[in-house]
Amino acid sequence: MMNATFRPAADIFSELNRLQSVLDQVFRPAERSSIRALTGASFPVINVGTTPESIEVMALAPGLDPAGLQLSIDRGLLVISGERKSQVPDGDDNVSVYAQERFAGNFRRVVSLPDDADPAKVDATYRDGILRVTVAKRESSRPRRIEVS
Repeated sequence: MMNATFRPAADIFSELNRLQSVLDQVFRPAERSSIRALTGASFPVINVGTTPESIEVMALAPGLDPAGLQLSIDRGLLVISGERKSQVPDGDDNVSVYAQERFAGNFRRVVSLPDDADPAKVDATYRDGILRVTVAKRESSRPRRIEVS
């Protein structure tokens, strides 16, 4: 016969809280990390949306030279890449950096485009630190009104 031990409810809940904490550490490490833990894979931050006519990708990338940005579309993937230069002067012995949260270095972001994206019709502009890429939708996928006679 099993020897069952009675545990007060407070012990059970504290054990469940401890288990939840362990699971959070294992399965969601990025959520508990600080901005210092971000890597180049998360730069630039992007927003993606659609209109009836296009797919809109906005990349928040302040401080970049637009001539240094490379954009390409291949097999339904939009690739944004480039380099963000460091603002800390190299070789200056008078500068001592003890914290640097601004990402510097090469970056590459890949955005999967929907099937109705038309890679032949792409427009990109960079203004006020925001790269805006507009990819037109294929004409056949756009909504249209049909008159009934």
